[in-house]
Amino acid sequence: MAPYESDDSTGIEDADELRSGRRRAARYVVPAAVVGVAAATIGLVPALADSGDPDLPKITAQQLIEKIAKSDVQRLSGTVKVSTDLGLPDLGGLESGLASRAAGGGDGSSADPASRLTELASGTHTLRVASDGEDRQKVSLIERAAEYSLIHNGKDVWGYDSKSNEVYHGTASQDGGKRHDQVPATPKDFADQALKSVDDTTSVTVDGTARVAGRDAYKLVVKPKQSGTTVGAISIAVDAKTGLPLKFTLTPASGGAAVVDAGFTQVSFARPAASTFAFTPPKGAKVTDEKDAPHDGAKAPGHGLLPGMPSQKDLAKGGREDFAKEGPKVLGKGWNSIATFDTGGKGGKGGAPSGSGSGDLGGMLGSLGDQVTGKFGKGTVFSTRLINALITDDGKVYVGAVTKGALVKAANAG
Repeated sequence: MAPYESDDSTGIEDADELRSGRRRAARYVVPAAVVGVAAATIGLVPALADSGDPDLPKITAQQLIEKIAKSDVQRLSGTVKVSTDLGLPDLGGLESGLASRAAGGGDGSSADPASRLTELASGTHTLRVASDGEDRQKVSLIERAAEYSLIHNGKDVWGYDSKSNEVYHGTASQDGGKRHDQVPATPKDFADQALKSVDDTTSVTVDGTARVAGRDAYKLVVKPKQSGTTVGAISIAVDAKTGLPLKFTLTPASGGAAVVDAGFTQVSFARPAASTFAFTPPKGAKVTDEKDAPHDGAKAPGHGLLPGMPSQKDLAKGGREDFAKEGPKVLGKGWNSIATFDTGGKGGKGGAPSGSGSGDLGGMLGSLGDQVTGKFGKGTVFSTRLINALITDDGKVYVGAVTKGALVKAANAG
């Protein structure tokens, strides 16, 4: 029996779980504020679950939200498929370079979790996941001829890339939080972020029932009431027994294939074997310790995915000193929220990569965006099917799940 499997695992055909043709979930440098503003009030529509297959007791949206919030599944194992399609152009060889920049440098370990984030942000991936309480989790990215595993076991966090035979070792934070294993990997990870956006600008209903990974589930549908957002609707299949989200689908306002579709194809709530979380670096493996990693903020500042923009790590801790004190400014409300901050760059070097100061890479990235002008001056809008960003030539950034027109309007007002 495989370490992720147990006797009561169940599954259904992949075609019942996932839609096809997703490519990318841009994580760029989007501040957490863009994902959603925490609800001060919750505008829930008390719709009842329609009759369907399976036939479950009726439940209101409020009750289902509470069921998710109370869910405390500590032990599980299973297989998840994650697909994304942001409609980004194929960057070819540039993509690996951007991933390297995200990690903060070109000479880091291929097993560093930071360098693997962009892989889950593109295409369709199969993951094996396991959890045994707060101190033991494992996520494995299954590739065609290799496997990447991220293991949290007690105070240790291990990343292992079988293809390169490289190992990355870090430590879990002392407050019980997890620094390295926060990659969205399960429907719950995505659902938690989406439900933070639920406020009085949101409609939430229960839309029937479903079978996901062989389990009975309710379908929760979240829709923005506002116009101007790129988010169309979010559907979350919630396990009727445990309250655990089993499937997450986000469709854009523009229609078409889902931007993000993540769902269990197999799941068990039995306790995984202890050996699942045991790890010893293989013989001959190159081991990089966290303290020696080149993507440390003090060693490689400002290495974001776009030239002159802060890295994900910089944004997480605030980046520049004034940014750390004040954080990004949030304009608008609810799904129309726009996060804005100043990179401190001028003349294209710290702002829009369309300027000559950004070099060949900046020029190429600039050609992928739309040049815009307004009261704010000039800038470049990088558009996807979900997250859009305006970078002005004087170094200001406006980013959100809103249309290009909304970004320009915000920059003019700012």
